[in-house]
Amino acid sequence: MRAFLAPILALATVLISLSVVYCGFPAGLLSLERAFPPARHVQLEALRARDRLRHGRILQTVTGGVVDFPVLGSSDPYLVGLYFTKVKLGSPPREFSVQIDTGSDILWVTCNSCNDCPQSSGLGIQLNSYDAASSSTAGLIPCSHPMCTSEVQTSAARCSPESNQCGYSFQYGDGSGTSGHYVSDSLYFDMIMGQSVTTNVSATIVFGCSTDQSGDLAKTDKAVDGIFGFGQGDLSVISQLSSRGITPKVFSHCLKGDGNGGGILVLGEILEPSIVYSPLVPSQPHYNLNLQSIAVSGQPLPIDSAAFETSNNRGTIVDSGTTLAYLVEEAYDPFVSAITASVSQSVTPTIAKGNQCYLVFTSISDIFPQVSLNFAGGASMVLKPGEYLVHLGFQEGAALWCIGFQKVQGGVTILGDLVLKDKIVVYDLAHQRLGWANYDCSLSVNVSVTSGKDEFVNAGQLNVCSSSRDMLFKTLLIGISALLMHAMVLMEFQFL
Repeated sequence: MRAFLAPILALATVLISLSVVYCGFPAGLLSLERAFPPARHVQLEALRARDRLRHGRILQTVTGGVVDFPVLGSSDPYLVGLYFTKVKLGSPPREFSVQIDTGSDILWVTCNSCNDCPQSSGLGIQLNSYDAASSSTAGLIPCSHPMCTSEVQTSAARCSPESNQCGYSFQYGDGSGTSGHYVSDSLYFDMIMGQSVTTNVSATIVFGCSTDQSGDLAKTDKAVDGIFGFGQGDLSVISQLSSRGITPKVFSHCLKGDGNGGGILVLGEILEPSIVYSPLVPSQPHYNLNLQSIAVSGQPLPIDSAAFETSNNRGTIVDSGTTLAYLVEEAYDPFVSAITASVSQSVTPTIAKGNQCYLVFTSISDIFPQVSLNFAGGASMVLKPGEYLVHLGFQEGAALWCIGFQKVQGGVTILGDLVLKDKIVVYDLAHQRLGWANYDCSLSVNVSVTSGKDEFVNAGQLNVCSSSRDMLFKTLLIGISALLMHAMVLMEFQFL
């Protein structure tokens, strides 16, 4: 009888061990690093120039786990902010550095036959090119493919009868552009599945293979291998993966605003009790919110709400790729006037290179007021002084702080890293909403991979066991109980 019970008890021990291991898994921390030396300061005009290029890149037309993408870049407004990640494509996989872009949808990388493409990068990274002929899993997208005939995609897809390939041609507002053709191939990524368990996963996706680049895309100073579109369109990678249940249809970031920068980026919903949500404006290609009013020290500014209404050329966009922040003229002038009036007795207002600045002899947090951006749904984004001011050095023995918001004469209000830093920001595409909360981005976060209750800690340990894990645990206990009951019945037969 002992010989019979031994394997049953051994199996029970293994099953219990497995259930315990499955219960306590951490997700990996996605570290963000600077792409530029911390000592390299730049002027406001340089930051504005960089943002103009960034805004030009917003196209004029058009059940898995936590996915761990390594992220590099800078969120410091003193530096030229640029975030990029590394993706692995093809079989065998080849690594590409691609800029993270929430203003466009398509992932595209440089083809090996690309004309006038950079051969080196000022970012100190090795540039690679994609060769479909070298990948055993590559496939071309023919003209008959639905994405090439769909009315929704006509602005981003076109047919080349000579080659029977579905091609694309993107022209950006800064004059740069890229053209090429679509391919399908394997995307390889790490998915956090359990304690110290990272599973290598691959999924077939459609992406662009760039055969021509022009304008700033062809320059070497900030050259990367392509652009990773994080928009809402059907061809964005997050849409392709979530439509098959591989990842949730939500991604989040938390960018550190001090020190060496850094932060967290996950494909999943960061969970934090203080997060407030505002609905995304429907039928918009970008992350548009309905900004309703602005208050300084709790006092609403005299701004016509029509200044923020969404139309073809107006509205409010959240864009983590923009370094500063931009306000339409109707809101900018009252905003600056209210800030200046609030601090005029404690600082010396001055103009520096056309910017409203202040000479400050003490901490800005002791003098400058809080600013509230009030959105639809009752959600407010409260800005501390360091989230609307930028430090431009010293003058006459005082610190020179300037308004970080830039004036836009007609057009779109854009909330960039200046206001997004030190906050959890959740892009919940499944529920068409965007959420945020002030947060210390050096801490760990809880991430849900199903927009439900499957919670993970992104930097160390499990916070709440997932429902799927609980189901497995219960199933294992039932199995163990059945085995033990079977053993007891056999023992009773032996004693009869």
